[in-house]
Amino acid sequence: MSRKKKHPEHVNHERWLISYADFITLLFAFFVVLYSSSQVDHRKVGKLAMAIQVAFQELGVFPASGTAVPLQPDGDIPPNTIQMLENVQQTSSIGRIVSPAQGALGGAAENGAVAALQKELEKALAPEIFRKDVALRHEPDGLVISLREVGFFSSGSADLRPNAIPALRRVTEVLLERPYEIRIEGHTDNVRIHNAQFASNWELSTGRAIEVVRLLVSEMGFAPNRLSVGGYAEFHPVAPNTTEEQRALNRRVDIVILRRSIVDTTITNPAGVPGLPSATGSMETPAPRAAHEATQPNPSAKPSPEKAIRK
Repeated sequence: MSRKKKHPEHVNHERWLISYADFITLLFAFFVVLYSSSQVDHRKVGKLAMAIQVAFQELGVFPASGTAVPLQPDGDIPPNTIQMLENVQQTSSIGRIVSPAQGALGGAAENGAVAALQKELEKALAPEIFRKDVALRHEPDGLVISLREVGFFSSGSADLRPNAIPALRRVTEVLLERPYEIRIEGHTDNVRIHNAQFASNWELSTGRAIEVVRLLVSEMGFAPNRLSVGGYAEFHPVAPNTTEEQRALNRRVDIVILRRSIVDTTITNPAGVPGLPSATGSMETPAPRAAHEATQPNPSAKPSPEKAIRK
């Protein structure tokens, strides 16, 4: 009896068709999902929005309001309303992205304005800067006009020298054109003072700052709502108190032109104000740098034995 011959098995080279068919099926399903998600059923969306709104109001999660989802008689949201909502969302997203750039542009414009102001002040105070009676510098709070004691005050006194008033008048003429808030700061060195007028450096520094404010308001027409006063004694030096030249730099009154503090300049000082502005906010203690109000010297800042007491 003869046996059947076995035919040799052939290798199936068409297995890739199974994987290809699966891939095509998945790709078709993917595009169907994309297409279906792009076709919004306005009627269903409107009914869903209304149902959610009513449900939350009934549960008391959100307070009831007169605002309702605008629906047409057939239950659809009007196409213009949908477009408006999409525009609002896009505008909000763009605003979050663009805000830093707008702030950067604002800072650049402000820096340009401060630089122009500094040049104008340098031109107005050129004689005093040449004599080193005045110095200009930048601080985080703003542009600082430093009036040194040698050109504006006598030692141990808060009275302005008569020859210092023209310089202050020129400063006022420049600052009146720009609506910045101004802080007047009084500073001293670390040599203690005790005379008939002042019992400490606190009082001397504050008295000098107040004298400058009084002159600006009562004689030069500066708006009181733009001014504030601080007395810092010897605790904010710009140089070490080791030599007489360095201590002279610390005895000063700083006019700080504050950044980002535009104010309404329509309020002017009433005519004939004799002395200081009223305590309606114009004589506030400056917030950025804590002005000390105590009248006793700091125990930790003991003067060296060789330093004399200013009379």
